Amino acid sequence: MKKKLHLLIMAVLSVLLFVSCGGEKETKSGKGEVRDTLIVANGADAKSLDPHATNDAPSSKVTVQIYDRLVDQDDNMNIVPALAESWEQPDGVTTIFHLRKGVKFHNGEPLTAKDVKFSLDRMKSSPQVSHIIGTLDRVEIVDDYTVKVITKQPFGALLSHLSHPTAAILNEKAVKEYGDSYGQHPVGTGPYKFISWASGDRIILEANPDYFMGETPIKNVIIRAISEATNRTIGLETGEIDIAYDLEGMDKDRVREDKNLIFLEEPSLGIDYIGFNTAKAPFNDVRVRQAIAMTIKVDDIIETVYKGSATRANSLIGPKVFGHTDDAKAWEVNIEKAKQLLAEAGYPNGFKSKIWINENPDRRDIAIIVQDQLRAIGVDIEVETLEWGAYLEGTSRGDHEMYILGWVSVTGDADYGLFPLLHSSCFGGAGNRAFYNNPKVDDLLLRARNSNDQEERKALYREVQIIAQEEVPYYITAFKEQNVGLQKYVENFKQRPAGHHRLYGVKFKENADK
Repeated sequence: MKKKLHLLIMAVLSVLLFVSCGGEKETKSGKGEVRDTLIVANGADAKSLDPHATNDAPSSKVTVQIYDRLVDQDDNMNIVPALAESWEQPDGVTTIFHLRKGVKFHNGEPLTAKDVKFSLDRMKSSPQVSHIIGTLDRVEIVDDYTVKVITKQPFGALLSHLSHPTAAILNEKAVKEYGDSYGQHPVGTGPYKFISWASGDRIILEANPDYFMGETPIKNVIIRAISEATNRTIGLETGEIDIAYDLEGMDKDRVREDKNLIFLEEPSLGIDYIGFNTAKAPFNDVRVRQAIAMTIKVDDIIETVYKGSATRANSLIGPKVFGHTDDAKAWEVNIEKAKQLLAEAGYPNGFKSKIWINENPDRRDIAIIVQDQLRAIGVDIEVETLEWGAYLEGTSRGDHEMYILGWVSVTGDADYGLFPLLHSSCFGGAGNRAFYNNPKVDDLLLRARNSNDQEERKALYREVQIIAQEEVPYYITAFKEQNVGLQKYVENFKQRPAGHHRLYGVKFKENADK
């Protein structure tokens, strides 16, 4: 009875919160009215809507609605045409792209080869995302609708990387017009155009009537930043939210059991990990990192935090990613060996440290479990929670000691899953927040990146994964599944394996009661 009363109170408070924040429900529902606004709950606010300024998942979930890329991936991760209607590769380092004609940016400017060159050159110069096209040498304009992309060496993952959200094509005029504030005034060619952004609350988008693939059915999209998963679930239950990303724990069961809702869960390309700042003592000693890896009982995390919606991991890339190997080790618990390693490293009585998390309930729960487990070897961990932006900035600078984060191999290729996290050129915001530095791994990653021989690439990536698991700059907690909760009246929504779900084509079921 108390539990039901508690849920009722939370639901009432949630309704008051949503209504006070804008009253979207009246604008999109009710008898005789045309529902024209889709409300989506994201787990965090975007950091920037400039795709070259950040590479975090909450931002990308918004930018993929605003921008297009030269090529894209379909639901099965096959490369398909986007702004480039065709392409050819006359040699190992040159790809010629033929652009669609008649495509317009949201400001009315026509898409030309000049915008493509500007965008890829700008991406290449960005510390946050340059690693994604790190082998790019130059972009040459052939004519208004033809560009040559030339790499320094053969790059077997080029097309996969050009489908990444950060490889978006921007309008040069708009970027120069808005200058440093461009991230708050994005202009793309995508199915939705940017209208407004109330930081920490919502981003409002409007359908692009001139979209080259045809106008999307729903006119307006409001993407809400709702950090607490339970509040996202309550929003679904009360009808204030149409689609909610990344439900957690018991909330997933609530949505599964609700006859008015649909629960989708599928394997993803993502991992969660505990990272160690290998540039700081004591984590600059591999024995300390191995000792911690031998102490963590990951099955407890999978059962308690993920509620079984994850599997044990042996690598930074999962089985769905090209280049994954089963030969890398998954760590097993061995408390006595862990204590021995700590003593050899000079910490016979353990040590104190901090583990950083952002406002993410799963990461909070993982941190608390690990905090408790590490007491078995005398390691005393303090859990410190930071706001998302401060968390990203602090870990980029290397202010942290331990931290919990995730990574999604967005392109489905091992280069994207391994190079940013392990190569020494990617320290900080580019991905390597562990500040891991191993010249042999650097060499293997470069050789794999610069090869067009896919079997050779697999062999090189196999060796990288074995080394990385042995040296533990990251302890991988799980290969994750992803989920979405949505109203039964929402149609045509599909999850993308990389988690950057497209809202293009999503519509409301006709004559649906709400």
